[in-house]
Amino acid sequence: MNAAHAPNAGLASARVRDRMVQRVRELGVQDPRVLAALAAVPRHAFVDDALASRAYEDTALPIGHGQTISQPYIVARTAELALEGIADPTRARLLEIGTGCGYAAAVLAHVFGTVVTIERIRALHERARANLRPLRLSNVRLLYGDGTAGAAAGAPYDVIVAAAAAEYVPPAWGEQLKSGGRIVAPIGGAQQSLTVLIKDEQGGLQRRSAEGVRFVPMRLGQE
Repeated sequence: MNAAHAPNAGLASARVRDRMVQRVRELGVQDPRVLAALAAVPRHAFVDDALASRAYEDTALPIGHGQTISQPYIVARTAELALEGIADPTRARLLEIGTGCGYAAAVLAHVFGTVVTIERIRALHERARANLRPLRLSNVRLLYGDGTAGAAAGAPYDVIVAAAAAEYVPPAWGEQLKSGGRIVAPIGGAQQSLTVLIKDEQGGLQRRSAEGVRFVPMRLGQE
């Protein structure tokens, strides 16, 4: 089949992706590194074929197992907050809690030197691996496991980001974070806030809320 007439071929065009990036910029994300990363990753490759026509809308979409691919603005805003205070992100290690379909990990991999991402649902872990393989991102490491326990083997991390809402920050995250490092995560239950927590020299986490958000809740264990 000719690539120009292949299903969803139009979604690969730079123009379609650029319109999404422009919407994200209008919502307030200004870091050029983040916007370039968003433009570089083919979001349609991470959603089901039935939803591919909506891939570049600024909205979350279902990926099965009660999970979603995050809204592009939220992926970009999380990355922007994660970058604050990092002198050289190309040398930084980032841990992502909740790989999902792999889209956010791909975006983050264009900005950070090393991305370790962990997923508790095996089917999604395998799906993310398949989605990411064609992109040949050598700086992404996928793990299957309980994200509330972090990923001690790759610690310490400069940044930890989460794609599910927790009522509190799991202790393992703070333990695996470098002094001066930061966590960007949705915190709360019915009312959630995208929250930045910075680890001080005494090991405490200094917190500030960025904005209200709505994420799926974080779960314990593996499936």
